[in-house]
Amino acid sequence: MLRTLHLLVLLLVTFFSFAQEAPKREFRAVWIATVGNIDWPSKPGLGAAQQQKEFIDRLDFLHENGFNAVIVQVRPAADAFYASEWEPWSKYLSGKQGVAPFPMYDPIAFMVEETHKRNMEFHAWFNPFRALVNSAINPNPPSHATRTHPEWVIHYGGKSYFDPGNPAARNYVNQVILDVVRRYDIDGVHIDDYFYPYKIAGKTFNDQRSFAEYGAGMSIDDWRRDNINKFVETLYKSVKKEKMYVKVGISPFGIWRNNRQDPTGSATNGTSCYDDLYADVATWVRNKWVDYVAPQLYWEHGHRLAAYDVLVPWWKSLCKERALYIGMGVYRMVNATQPVWKGYGEILKQVQTERSYKADGAIMYSMSSFDKIGSGLSNQLKQAEYYGSIAIPPAMPWLDNTAPAAPRATLKVTNNQKSAIITWEPSASKEPLRYLVYKFNKGETVDLNKSIKLVAITQKNVFVDDDPDFIHAQYVITAADRLWNESKPSEILVYR
Repeated sequence: MLRTLHLLVLLLVTFFSFAQEAPKREFRAVWIATVGNIDWPSKPGLGAAQQQKEFIDRLDFLHENGFNAVIVQVRPAADAFYASEWEPWSKYLSGKQGVAPFPMYDPIAFMVEETHKRNMEFHAWFNPFRALVNSAINPNPPSHATRTHPEWVIHYGGKSYFDPGNPAARNYVNQVILDVVRRYDIDGVHIDDYFYPYKIAGKTFNDQRSFAEYGAGMSIDDWRRDNINKFVETLYKSVKKEKMYVKVGISPFGIWRNNRQDPTGSATNGTSCYDDLYADVATWVRNKWVDYVAPQLYWEHGHRLAAYDVLVPWWKSLCKERALYIGMGVYRMVNATQPVWKGYGEILKQVQTERSYKADGAIMYSMSSFDKIGSGLSNQLKQAEYYGSIAIPPAMPWLDNTAPAAPRATLKVTNNQKSAIITWEPSASKEPLRYLVYKFNKGETVDLNKSIKLVAITQKNVFVDDDPDFIHAQYVITAADRLWNESKPSEILVYR
């Protein structure tokens, strides 16, 4: 009887440990919003050194908490967080539209370099059609598109938008984005949920002129969806023509369609991408015009209109051939009044749920929320079953599935026999590589899928293990390219 009970306990412990092990491949990102100085910089007009320090502090926090990517808003409203021939410097940097940071530096180049130092991905986030955050004030110079092409601009709800129905306006937005793709070593282009604006009761989005010119017999709803489809298709194909490896991701509102509107929609009852924002995400996924989708699922489990646990499997069923990253609303924890958001339990449960449905990761909104909710969530994320082990982003074989060659490695020990030094030959690859270091117990089966065995990612060709237990360990090294295609392992290295 005791033996049976012991075996049962052992099986339960083994199962629990297996169930809680974090995946090795998982996108773990945070949105860093710049509009209104939501997340960075903390206020407009800071000196360049202070801006840089704040961003580095952000990166260090995320790296320490197991994140491997940032989504940074570089074009909040037809302005730029970089030197641009198309649009002026953002007022959220210097405090005045069109004025560069002082002393002068290139924020995107700086942010990309610092992000890559930490082996994290940098995705440049663009708001495509927002032209002015305040229709009554246009701070832009005479050369700006809002002034030279007033026919592109539609005022709605106190803000101004480039008209997605105007082909020239769509092309302009695409060219602005492609300028960044060409000039900077970014890993991804990220578009948020603002295509056509969210509807305001009693207000009309006045695109009748462009509809009359370009509507071609379609209903206005179908025409608007077609405009966004054309924009997304052109953007995707244009980015790939420039740099195939730059990922294109879109973060739509969390409901595509409700099943009362379409039997293929989700069992929800709320605003929808398709009907209200004219964003037909399902068409983009089916036509493979995106590399990843990150729906904003900012509702809790069991929500009466849009339950998180209903939407995650729906989106997974759509994204069978493209990556799915779940957008999570950490901001809901800030000054929460609903019991479900008082504490970190809901977010941790959301991580578990998206993993259970084999989503490819998560993006949390937004960075400054972590400043306001205390350390409870970050302390939990550091646990091994959440983000405490190293994870690398999912591979995207439709972009490239050729892995680098396996490194040729050797192991030596220091003269005092207290550290193991592993070195390997630098790869001849033309692109920068990262190297993954795995550590197993002697005699243990080498399984590269076990995230807990991945102990380091480095861009160098040396790894030093100061753990005296190295004499009972075995190591292997792999190489990963910028799309995280991973090589076969090196030979097994052990201390002899």
